[in-house]
Amino acid sequence: MALPAAPPVLPELSAGLFAGLDKRTAQRLKRGQLKIEARLDLHRMTQAEAHQALIHFATDSVDTERRTVIVITGKGHKRTGEVGVLRTMVPRWLNLPPLRAQIVAFCEAAPKDGGSGALYLRLKKFH
Repeated sequence: MALPAAPPVLPELSAGLFAGLDKRTAQRLKRGQLKIEARLDLHRMTQAEAHQALIHFATDSVDTERRTVIVITGKGHKRTGEVGVLRTMVPRWLNLPPLRAQIVAFCEAAPKDGGSGALYLRLKKFH
């Protein structure tokens, strides 16, 4: 009896690294030139609420065949110079199951879409 195959180990994603995209698509994503097909605003959510909302949003987006979406984390600047919790946590969450299996790449949004307070996500195409 054969053991089930282990899922492939996916490389860690990092903002602005586009290993899963062709050069032209990567440039268009980074410049905010791809059509945004859905938007999730995490403002005023707790970490737990935001994490669950992100999982649901990404799963729903893949299920409905959306490829490029935006997640608004907010900039979260504090007087101490710290960056907001959600702005820090969202990239980490994107590398954890079940999100990592759904994401090809992500990067900081263009200024017109929120700049450092938002991320473009390029989702996998499932057949």
